[in-house]
Amino acid sequence: MNAVLAEHVADYLRLRRALGFKLARPGQVLPHFLAYLEAIGAQAVTVEAAIAWTRLSVGASPVTLSHRLGAVRGFARYLATIDPATQIPPCGLFGKQQRHVPYIYSAEQIIRLLAATGQLRPQLRAITYQTLFGLLATTGMRVGEALAMTVPDVDLGTGVLLLRHAKFDRDRLVPLHPSVTSALADYICHRDRLAPTGRANTLFVSGTGGPVSTNMVDVAFASLLAPAGLPTAPGKRPRVHDLRHSFVVNTLIGWQRDGADITGRLPVLSTYLGHVSPASTYWYFSAVPELMQLAAAGLDRRFGA
Repeated sequence: MNAVLAEHVADYLRLRRALGFKLARPGQVLPHFLAYLEAIGAQAVTVEAAIAWTRLSVGASPVTLSHRLGAVRGFARYLATIDPATQIPPCGLFGKQQRHVPYIYSAEQIIRLLAATGQLRPQLRAITYQTLFGLLATTGMRVGEALAMTVPDVDLGTGVLLLRHAKFDRDRLVPLHPSVTSALADYICHRDRLAPTGRANTLFVSGTGGPVSTNMVDVAFASLLAPAGLPTAPGKRPRVHDLRHSFVVNTLIGWQRDGADITGRLPVLSTYLGHVSPASTYWYFSAVPELMQLAAAGLDRRFGA
């Protein structure tokens, strides 16, 4: 492997991670790209080499190909400031990638989902997922943030969660509704009773007391779709992350219907969610038809159209 390019990749990943970006995928694929450059005798990053390497992933979807090339593109942008011979691959070579349209749960669907967790075994596993999914639905937290929490991160006295090293390596506080605080207190009691020894130090634990992974969450969630009466067809089934989307959308819909000052409240919601800026939250207005309709109705009322 070209030692100079390998050093530049290491510097690039170190710099970006210091800024809070995890770069898990680039960290995995960029060494493979450098090995390909060495195999073809290339001394610099070129568009031709980047595209040829990307296409080595036979049978990959356009999304996967775009992600592979995107990892190279990010590195190439950095490297171009050091080596003028670097070429930066353009965007859109594998088609424009559309952001996933969120599945918005109704309150009744969330209730059915939480009720369906009662069929899971053993009992600790059932209680864990009922509490986890309930927390995600009522706070809009990311599942990774919830799984990373420890018991000391939950202040039951004040009803506030401390999320450490969340997205972009930022800590933030998440105030809870009293009912959610009570549910977490009950979960901790059940957790300590059902797994008295050998527990993981995380708040949420598996049926055997070990840590819960995102893959374990996905498996449990998939098993609950049919019992909860939720769509199961490929391309239509909801995701765990859609609980976060539903929290945001339902909060905005409530504000819209109440005639609240959305512009004034949006920065608060963005901070609560851990978004970098309100622009990330504004995306929901274009992604969810009901929000668009409510926004249009609000403009009609304001300007008398």
